[in-house]
Amino acid sequence: MYVSARADYGMCAAIELARVYSDTNEQLVTSETIAREQGIPSKFLEGILRELRQANIVLSRRGPEGGYRLAKSPQNISVADVIRALDGPLAAVRGQRPEDVDHPGSSLSDVWIALRASMRSVLENITLDQALHGDFNEEVSQLINSPGARARRSQN
Repeated sequence: MYVSARADYGMCAAIELARVYSDTNEQLVTSETIAREQGIPSKFLEGILRELRQANIVLSRRGPEGGYRLAKSPQNISVADVIRALDGPLAAVRGQRPEDVDHPGSSLSDVWIALRASMRSVLENITLDQALHGDFNEEVSQLINSPGARARRSQN
């Protein structure tokens, strides 16, 4: 799986907004603060925040008292929500849905479907709150701690 800079930075921005989120306090965070705290280039962040706003993941207010905040609780926004808002579908094969790609004489399409299902099982079930605090469910914790999970593989 390839995680684009856009998706990675978008997750960092969302995590920063999750850090200050409160149901009762509508505190706004400026893009400059997010960029500084997360080490994201400011111009790149502006586009990311615009796309997250269009996807109803963040809210914004302009002006001297303006900034950004999550549109809903970090417990109700998944990692998959952020990735889809910024990069589109979780798994695409040549820009198409895995089930729409034909591979005559093989079950390769089934491999791509299984990959998508696997990514969904992780990314749709981790919220911003869990990503912020590392409070993962048993399935994800087992994957993180499985033998070889952190091992690098050769590209040969």
